[in-house]
Amino acid sequence: MACLLSGAGSTATREGQYRKLTGVPFTEVRIEDDFWAPRLRTTREKTLPHNLMWCEKTGRIGNFAKAGGSMQGKFEGIYFNDSDVYKVLEGAAYVLATHPDRKLEKQVDEIIEKIASAQQDDGYLNTYYTLVEPENRRTNLRDKHELYCAGHLFEAAVAHYRATGKRMLLSVACKFADHIDSIFGPDKRSGVPGHEEIELALVKLYGVTGEERYLKLAQFFLDERGRGRSRELYGDYCQDHKPIREQSEICGHAVRAMYLYSGVAGIAGITGDRGYVEAMERIWDDVVHRKMYITGGIGPSASNEGFTVAYDLPNESAYAETCASIGMVLWNHRLNLLHADARFADIVERALHNGLLSGISLDGERFFYVNPLASRDKHHRKPWYACACCPTNMVRFLPTVGGYVYAHSADEVYVNLYVASTAEVPLQDTLVRMTQDTRYPWDGDVKITIEPASEATFDMCLRIPGWCKDARLRVNGRPLSDFEIEKGYARIRREWHPGDVIELELAMPIERMKAHPNVTANTGRVAIQRGPIVYCNEAVDNGGTVFQLSLSRETELVAEHRPQLLGGVTVIRGTAVVSCAGSWNNMLYRPIAEPKTVKCVAVPYYSWDNRERGEMIVWLPETPDLAEISGADTGTPQSKEE
Repeated sequence: MACLLSGAGSTATREGQYRKLTGVPFTEVRIEDDFWAPRLRTTREKTLPHNLMWCEKTGRIGNFAKAGGSMQGKFEGIYFNDSDVYKVLEGAAYVLATHPDRKLEKQVDEIIEKIASAQQDDGYLNTYYTLVEPENRRTNLRDKHELYCAGHLFEAAVAHYRATGKRMLLSVACKFADHIDSIFGPDKRSGVPGHEEIELALVKLYGVTGEERYLKLAQFFLDERGRGRSRELYGDYCQDHKPIREQSEICGHAVRAMYLYSGVAGIAGITGDRGYVEAMERIWDDVVHRKMYITGGIGPSASNEGFTVAYDLPNESAYAETCASIGMVLWNHRLNLLHADARFADIVERALHNGLLSGISLDGERFFYVNPLASRDKHHRKPWYACACCPTNMVRFLPTVGGYVYAHSADEVYVNLYVASTAEVPLQDTLVRMTQDTRYPWDGDVKITIEPASEATFDMCLRIPGWCKDARLRVNGRPLSDFEIEKGYARIRREWHPGDVIELELAMPIERMKAHPNVTANTGRVAIQRGPIVYCNEAVDNGGTVFQLSLSRETELVAEHRPQLLGGVTVIRGTAVVSCAGSWNNMLYRPIAEPKTVKCVAVPYYSWDNRERGEMIVWLPETPDLAEISGADTGTPQSKEE
C-alpha cells in the first residue's frame, strides 16, 4: 500500500505548479456574519445529525456491517448507497475540523470501523457487490457506480485525515486505490466510470499522500474518455462521446459533467495541460453563455438529468439538480484558482447564493433534488430521497463555504467572496491576518482591516462582481480614483502596515434582468436581481397566487430589509398588474376587463418553500397580455361523466 505521509497538512510538491492561486482553507477562515454563520451552525446541529440518522435508518450504514460479517441480513437500498455514507462522513470531518466534538468523533470512528471491516483482502470495497453479486465486480462500470463510490470514499478519507490525523479511513482508501491502480492503466485494462467522481478524488488523494500513481491514474481515466481503446463508448450522456481535449459543448448528465470537468481543472492546475485548459474555456463559454439558469443552476431536462440544446431553459420543468449547482461551484472554484480570473468567482457566487442554497431548507432538514424557477404548488422540499445524493452533498459542502472566500499567490491576496470573517493568509514574506466587516449580500459596503505580521509590500485584489456597475475604494479613508482592474479584480499594491483599512462600496441597485432572445421561455418576461441575489414571488406574499402578476417597466421597486422574515432577508416591494377576467355570463364576446394594480413582494429565490405551500415564479411577464387571467370563468360546459 502506497500511503506515504509527512503530516496532517502534507501536500504533493507538484501541486499548484501551474495554478496561479492557492485557496485559503476553510479551517483558516472564521465566518462571523448573519448570513452564512447561522447556516453553518444549522448544518452542524441539524443537517449532519439528520443525514446520519437517515443513513442508519435506511440501512446504508448497516450494509457495511453486513458486508463485514458483524450483522446478518441482505443489502438494502440502491447499488450506489455507499456513496451517501462517504459524503456524510466527509461532512462530519469538516465539522470536526472546526468544531471538535468527542461524541461526533466517536460516532464517526464507529462507522469507519464498519467500513474497514467490509474491505476485501485485495482492497476492493463495495457493499452492493460484496453482498449481492460478488462474481460481477467491475462488469458494469457504466451503470453500477463502483468507481463513483470509490471516489467519494477517497474524498471522505482525505477530509477525515486532515481533520483528525487518524489514518484508518485513509489506509482503507489507499488500499482500494492501489487495487484499482493494479487493474486500470495504459498497459492494463481500459475503462472509465459512467458516473465521474473518482478523477477529482484521486487528485485529492495524491495531494495528501504525494503518491504519483494516484495522479497518473486520474489522468488515465480522463484521457481514456471518448477513446474506446478496447471498449464501447458510453456516449454523450456520460461525456464519453469524444476525447476531452476535443470537446467544446456541455452535454449529458449535468452532475457527471461537473465532476468530470472539476477533475480536468484540477489536473490542469498541476500539469498545465494546454489541451485541458483550452477545452475548459470552450465548455465554460457554452455553459455560462447558453445553458445556465439565472440562479446558476444547470441541466434543464429531467429525462437525462442534464443538458439539451443551447438556450433551452424552461422554468416550470427546470431540473437544475442541487448536486449540479454544487458541481458548478467546485468547477468554477478550480478554474478561478487556475486563472486568477474573477469571472469564475462570479459564477461561484451566483450558484452559491441561489441555485445551490435553494437546495436546503432554513431549518436544515428538508431538501430539493430539483430546483425549478416556477411552481404551481406541486414542488416541495422533502426530508430525504431514495436517491439521496442531494441531501448528503449539501452536508459535505456547506461546512467548507469559508474555503471559497480568499485565495493567494506568493505576494497577492485575493478576496473572492464578501463575507464578514477573519482569516489568516500565508504570503511569501509575511502572514496576513484580515478582518472583513460587511452585511453582504444585503449591503454592498465592505470594510477589510489588514494585519500583516510585519510591514510588507503585496497586492490586495478585490473582486468587482460582474453585476456591479459602480465600485468605489478607499484606503485608510483616502479615495482611490485610479485603481487598476485586472481580470475583474481591483488591484491595490502598496506597503501594508498593521491596522490599514480598505473600504469597498459596491453599488447594489435593484435590476430588472432580461434573458437572451433565444430563451423563448422568458420572452417578454423579467426577473429581479439585487446584488448577487435572484428573487422570486411566492403566493404567500402575493394574495395566494403569482401566475397572474405582471411587472411593468414603470413600476417602482424598493428594497426593504426584514430581519424577522426567513432568517433575515431583504425583500423587494412594488406593485404588479393583475388581468381580471370578469364573468362571461354565457356571452360569446365582451369588452376587455380593466386590469387592477396590486402590491407585490419578492423574496430571495433560495428562501422559497420555507413557509406556507403555494405557487412560486421567478420570471414575471412585463405586460398583462402574457400573464394568466385571474378569476377566469370560461363557461366551458361539463360532460355528463364529470
